[in-house]
Amino acid sequence: MKLNTLKPAQGARTERTRVGRGIGSGLGKTAGRGHKGSFARSGKGKIKAGFEGGQMPMHMRLPKVGFRSRLNGDTAEVFLYQLERLDGEVDFAALRAAKLVPSTARKAKVVKQGELSKKLVLKGLLVTAGARAAIEAAGGQVQE
Repeated sequence: MKLNTLKPAQGARTERTRVGRGIGSGLGKTAGRGHKGSFARSGKGKIKAGFEGGQMPMHMRLPKVGFRSRLNGDTAEVFLYQLERLDGEVDFAALRAAKLVPSTARKAKVVKQGELSKKLVLKGLLVTAGARAAIEAAGGQVQE
């Protein structure tokens, strides 16, 4: 075998079809584009993704679902079950030391998710009504 004798396998490469070269070629006159319409024109054959010919598009027909909390980007959520690892007084510094809030957060809000069995005192944290009730039911208190 020599480099100058290498060829692709039989049928692996086909020649480009030349359109618009007369009746005898089989692709003369309209060159395979049909008659009229945007696809018959040069440079006009693109349709935006999601366009359905003027019909109301699928993404507009379907119902919108889901919800994203409107807490500020600088407010971190902390769940009740995460507070189980802490003892005594809990403030923002304690949450940061326990790595329950990211370094970008400036405030923290305690949300009722899970259960709390410890008696904790929360200082300077935002607390939802449900979380406040759960903390007080466990014998703890929330201080502003």
